[in-house]
Amino acid sequence: MNKRAGIILQARMGSSRLPGKTLGELSGKPMLWHIIERLKRVRESEELIIATTTNVEDQDILELATSCGVKVFSGSEEDVLDRFYQAAGEFGLRHIIRATGDNPLVDPEEADRLIGFHIKEALDYSSNKTEAGSGLPVGVGVEAFSFEALERLWAEAKEAGDREHIDEYILHNPDNFNTRALKAPAGKQAPELRLTVDTDADFGLMNDIYKRFYVPSKIIAVEEAINYLLGSGRNKA
Repeated sequence: MNKRAGIILQARMGSSRLPGKTLGELSGKPMLWHIIERLKRVRESEELIIATTTNVEDQDILELATSCGVKVFSGSEEDVLDRFYQAAGEFGLRHIIRATGDNPLVDPEEADRLIGFHIKEALDYSSNKTEAGSGLPVGVGVEAFSFEALERLWAEAKEAGDREHIDEYILHNPDNFNTRALKAPAGKQAPELRLTVDTDADFGLMNDIYKRFYVPSKIIAVEEAINYLLGSGRNKA
């Protein structure tokens, strides 16, 4: 392993609820472009890799990633765990940050905090996602795995659901891994809010947020979106 930490961004065109959402436009740019720009600002990450599938329809994702100057990896559509493991090994990552292509307000500051926390505490797995109890809105947080833990998952997880959702095996067997959650700062705690894109309604809301707050060469602060949504009473998770 020759890189301290790197982000693997999971993205594909196929989606049961909203096909093609990854390249849907927000403020004139594909949603994935905005996610890449946000993740480029994670200072504790030495690499950003787009991990997509070998499907023909995902060629557009590879082309966008290449145009953005980030690395790419193509692997199994269904065995996402194998895709992550192979990508992490190919690029020599000691710690892997998992981000996904449906979160155009992923928070680079909180990703940096999580990486520092994860490495300092020598954890197998850590998370600042809403489900972990961080307090962040849905769609803002990320997860971190050590390569050794990811390798264990790859070897031990056999069920289809554990291969498709790479955190499930750890979450179902917490006593077998050293795991922790990282609490969000008070100003970013709003777990009742959804800042992810799964449906047409989600995309419409995100489009509204981007129209209101996006400025080229900058990224939207998560606090801006939180204050706007809490003030308007919209988008409860």
